[in-house]
Amino acid sequence: MSEKIRIRPYTGPAGGWGSLRSVESVLTKQQRLATGNATLLRQNKPEGYSCVSCSWAKPDEAATFEYCENGAKATAWEITRRRVPDDFFARHTVSELRGWTDHDLEAEGRLLRPMRLDHASDRWVPVSWEAAFREIGAELRALEPRSTVFYASGRASLETSYMWGLFARLYGHNNLPDSSNMCHESTSVGLPESIGAPVGTILLEDFKRTELILSFGQNVGTNSPRMLHPLQEAAKRGVPMITFNPLRERGWERFTNPQSPREMLTRSETRISSHYHQVKAGGDIAAILGICKALLEGDDAAAAAGTAPWIDHAFIAEHTHGFGAFAAAARAADWAALEARSGLGRAALAETAAIYARSGSAIAVYGMGLTQHRTGVENVRMVVNLLLLRGNIGKPGAGVLPVRGHSNVQGQRTVGISEKPELVPLDRLAEQYGFTPPRESGLNTVEACEGIIAGTVRAFLSLGGNFIRAVPETAAMEEAWPRLRLTVQISTKLNRSHLVNGEVAYLLPCLGRIEVDEQAAGPQSVTCEDTMTKIHPSRGQVAPAGPELRSEPAIVAGIAQATLPPTRACPGLTGWRTTAACAMPSRRPTRRPLRASTPASSKAAASTGRSRPGSGNGRPKRARRISSPPPPSRKTPTPRWRRSRTCCSSSRSAPTTSSTPPSTATTTASAGSAAPGWCCS
Repeated sequence: MSEKIRIRPYTGPAGGWGSLRSVESVLTKQQRLATGNATLLRQNKPEGYSCVSCSWAKPDEAATFEYCENGAKATAWEITRRRVPDDFFARHTVSELRGWTDHDLEAEGRLLRPMRLDHASDRWVPVSWEAAFREIGAELRALEPRSTVFYASGRASLETSYMWGLFARLYGHNNLPDSSNMCHESTSVGLPESIGAPVGTILLEDFKRTELILSFGQNVGTNSPRMLHPLQEAAKRGVPMITFNPLRERGWERFTNPQSPREMLTRSETRISSHYHQVKAGGDIAAILGICKALLEGDDAAAAAGTAPWIDHAFIAEHTHGFGAFAAAARAADWAALEARSGLGRAALAETAAIYARSGSAIAVYGMGLTQHRTGVENVRMVVNLLLLRGNIGKPGAGVLPVRGHSNVQGQRTVGISEKPELVPLDRLAEQYGFTPPRESGLNTVEACEGIIAGTVRAFLSLGGNFIRAVPETAAMEEAWPRLRLTVQISTKLNRSHLVNGEVAYLLPCLGRIEVDEQAAGPQSVTCEDTMTKIHPSRGQVAPAGPELRSEPAIVAGIAQATLPPTRACPGLTGWRTTAACAMPSRRPTRRPLRASTPASSKAAASTGRSRPGSGNGRPKRARRISSPPPPSRKTPTPRWRRSRTCCSSSRSAPTTSSTPPSTATTTASAGSAAPGWCCS
């Protein structure tokens, strides 16, 4: 069981000796001190494997130690030598295990055999793979496809995710919620409405050219520690970094690079943030609006004095819509209200505006501190508004950077994990596989939960993750979950979601990404997409935890083969390689994206399923909409349809097409309105 919890203050910098000691401690506990350190040398390398923790980008020239403390811990936990022994479930009932902590469940180690829940004895019992696939397939064939949900966590590879989405649609539904519904869905809605693309617009080299970094609601030391390296380099160049965060997060304060012998030996530190503002939780719109207001006031003063303008009038005129309404709302905003709502003084916001006005380029970084709010979409769009005022979209060293979480969560959307059929190239799938894909919208995470509680959802298949712990209403979900007819969990270790089960329940253990998947054709490899939209290969490095484990693609193919009739393109789904090889969507270029160009062609939209920037460095040709801000009151009006269908802040937007992107619509608003057309245009 768990050790006694001890919490001690940490006064050191992010990184440094504290990070190194922590990594070695975890590797020792997982009985991988020697082999673990050797494996880590291949993490995030071209011939190695992609980190199973976060999705931060990989540099073109990898460092010797291209991993962080969190990534090393995630590797240690996956390649642990601890195993769930054969007699574990004979000694422990499921009811007893519900009393264990999540930490203790995972600490038992890797699962080794497929299992079926025996309700009579309240125990998981071993079962053969063939029997598991056969019964799962029979259960699925007996159910209405639209009453089932195929959930995906952010850890599965691009190949597995593509197969998972294809399986769902061949079966007959678009019920494909994923972990993104609970983190960056606001980005997936807000960015397309503002710039026409659902992802960030910068690459790693932009950090070398930027003149200012603004950070909103992102904890770099815990969520993306490898990002500290380009931040440190920028700080040493004298680049101002202004952080807005209710928490004084150590990574944004100071950093000692564990890869620098000099810094480690001298215990020297690098100051990261030049300015740190502890904005009130939920006060980001007021803070950004205050910066915009100060920027406009400074521009008015500059015009009167005949000095250099503070905003990019030419860019705004050529590339945006809605500036007049936005500027009027910003000018009309009351400073006292902005200060009260943001928790920051006028002087601090005006100073930020002045620094921004002097910077030739700027990067705006944000995380889930902005997206996981009722006004998450509006938060995202306000960040873009701030960038558009000075033309910081479409030039080197400038752009917006949403920092993603799970190691492949963004990539899953790229290959079709979405409940929104308009984002998936269904016509191409129909042509390729000889079937008629479902066209009705599927269930997102919140709607899946509502369906489980209401009884309209009858089966839940989970490709990784810990869904019951991830959703907010854990108690309500645990009460409703046993009424499901079928639950299937694909996982590497025990978690809480394996202890609350449907009438028929299976637990299917899989290989981890770091493990070798040896097949007749040789070792297999997969691919993952990072937060900057680059796709990387990932090759297993260590022996599997057990001989009976199967890869995620093999498990998905096994269930599909037992469920589906033969198709024209993939007869019988006779093996996962056949399915995976039936042509993935075409890859996007890994060069710098064209930040906001003309609308994507129908051909590009069909090949990727998502509206993306193209490649190149030119200025955008499509107008960007500047969104009018809501008043700085606590009660921001939200359209009724979004209040009833919210994941973070909105998981369902009006259909986006390549020919009429919502970002080109002109908005009008007054200072006292919430800007109709923000999300409902």
